Amino acid sequence: MENRSCLTIVLAAGDSTRMKSSKSKVLHKIAGLPMIAHVTRTLADVGVKDAALVLGRDADTVREAAAVPGLSLETFLQSERLGTAHAVMAARAAIERGYDDVLVTYGDVPLVTGAPFLAAREMLAAGHDVVVIGFETDKPTGYGRLIETDGQLVAIREERDASEEERRITRCNSGLLAINGRLALELLERIGNDNAKGEYYLTDIVEIARADGRSVVSVQADESEVIGCNNRAELAVIERIWQQRRRHELMVSGVSMMAPETVFLSHDTELAPDVTLEPNVFFGPGVTVEAGAVIHAYCHIEGARIAAGTSVGPFARLRPGAHLHAGSKVGNFCEVKNAEIAEGAKVNHLSYIGDASVGAAANIGAGTITCNYDGVNKHRTEIGARAFIGSNSALVAPVKIGDNSLVAAGSTITRNVPADALAFARSRQTVKERK
Repeated sequence: MENRSCLTIVLAAGDSTRMKSSKSKVLHKIAGLPMIAHVTRTLADVGVKDAALVLGRDADTVREAAAVPGLSLETFLQSERLGTAHAVMAARAAIERGYDDVLVTYGDVPLVTGAPFLAAREMLAAGHDVVVIGFETDKPTGYGRLIETDGQLVAIREERDASEEERRITRCNSGLLAINGRLALELLERIGNDNAKGEYYLTDIVEIARADGRSVVSVQADESEVIGCNNRAELAVIERIWQQRRRHELMVSGVSMMAPETVFLSHDTELAPDVTLEPNVFFGPGVTVEAGAVIHAYCHIEGARIAAGTSVGPFARLRPGAHLHAGSKVGNFCEVKNAEIAEGAKVNHLSYIGDASVGAAANIGAGTITCNYDGVNKHRTEIGARAFIGSNSALVAPVKIGDNSLVAAGSTITRNVPADALAFARSRQTVKERK
């Protein structure tokens, strides 16, 4: 495809009424990424350079969400909603520039991969003029059927217009298609609105091209790739499919998941081979986990870097800015935020380490907290290498604990502790017996 120019028209102007949302449906997220960005990422990944984004509601926000590296986006506003062909023609100025291939896709079809687009473009390169992307389903009710004869697509028949025999066809229309760019404008301009709704239907391009003696064919996509999203229930279905697909990819690449259906990934989660995930782990955006790390059950992790050989959890929370170095450990019911846990350091039980650095081989006792917030500003705590912080200690930032120092259990530390020192900051025990 390197020698063929391509324009992809992405239709994202719908009102999203069935979503019952305060924002455009294409801004709703799958794996933490807006649906529209899933679509434009796929286009960039298969080498598409130019895209025309047809917008309506929340146009500026959708434009920002759709932007991805390597894809030049030109936006067009569809002020009236008069059908799919009308939406495509909103990008007329881009079509007029002349491309070899013109693809049409939708902003609410986030599971589509590059494979059907590449297959459609290959058919255009082979001399066909319109290529419809279809799919096989055992539940075709509600879909337009692809009527094919001798390898040619004759028509797309909507169910209400189909005969009983045609309704038994299981090859259906996804709505995605490719057009010979040299003919695209001519064919699109001839689509009329002589129908019950008075709208311009893109599917009419099939019979118009056929009437001209043009070659019209179909290629097949997997049914799961072309699922559109119109409501919250369908959003959940798409999320489930995306998660299943990504979990499978990671396990095949060498990641172990004890109960994969309980692991939830973000669009950018990076897991190296030999990472082990126990049940009920949630990854938010921005997480990288290196080889040999073990994430125990019931952990919530976002914006964190986890180095090789680390152990996290169970029941740990890593917030943005957490960086666990090789061989370190963050144990059960601990929270780490914007903090470095150096090589071999341990934060084992019921502790909060925020806006801090913990030195190599240091040990943080159970119930330790870094008091990093004074009500206005955040302050930093520095804990040196091989320091030992006793249980139920409060380190009031800004404060530094030197290398090899020991803080006695139950201490509230408000001043720096030098290296190789022992710090007590608690009242002497008093016992009063009953008379």
